[in-house]
Amino acid sequence: MPRFAANLTMLFNEVPFLDRFERAARAGFKAVEFLFPYAYEMQEIRRRLDDHGLELVLHNLPAGDWDRGERGIACLPDRMSEFRAGVDQAIDYALRLGVPRLNCLAGKAPDGTNEAVLRATLVDNLRHAATKLRRAGLDLLLEPINTFDIQGFYVSRTAQALALLDEVGADNVHLQYDIYHAQRMEGELAATIEKHLARIGHIQLADNPGRNEPGTGEIDYAFLLRHIDRLGYTGWIGCEYKPAAGTEAGLAWRQRLIA
Repeated sequence: MPRFAANLTMLFNEVPFLDRFERAARAGFKAVEFLFPYAYEMQEIRRRLDDHGLELVLHNLPAGDWDRGERGIACLPDRMSEFRAGVDQAIDYALRLGVPRLNCLAGKAPDGTNEAVLRATLVDNLRHAATKLRRAGLDLLLEPINTFDIQGFYVSRTAQALALLDEVGADNVHLQYDIYHAQRMEGELAATIEKHLARIGHIQLADNPGRNEPGTGEIDYAFLLRHIDRLGYTGWIGCEYKPAAGTEAGLAWRQRLIA
């Protein structure tokens, strides 16, 4: 059956970040993921993982000034030096924390910027990151994000992301498939996952509308999770949703939908 990782950016967020590891373990999770570790000391996160027997399965490359609304800088031609310094920082954290894969957020396309320039910048940056990560024994992911939640996000559809990965041409670069974002942009969840399973390096979930836990919206997660399992997906599924009424109160979906 599917293996679920708690996304600590969104789950258990009623307590400080470093206390969420204990809460995730107490709730029965064996793995966690989160957006960024960079505001915390590596050894402190490592200690929380070890103390609670948790595996860290994913975090993101640095993505610019998050508090000011930036959602990645990989497609921005005037931020290439910053992006590449962030790759080095992310690798340092990944090697210390034992995370095997890092996700790249492409960022929002600035008004008036030539699309060909944005694409070339993103491809160059992805190639650079893939080369650096390969040397460290790590995989790189590229995630499409829906443009309803993040207006102007540059990579928003599965086919677009896969075409970019084809252009990058690196064997350690894969698709991060977020079910919620894919549902908002294109639907066809079961068929798309089946068609591209070999290229999917990580899956995340939330229901729609609302981005709450599975079972609260329109996505038939009872079917979809069994479908993913039948296809032979052996990776983790990150629970990147907003709890509708508190994290613990909403966790019963795990047993209900995969029973």
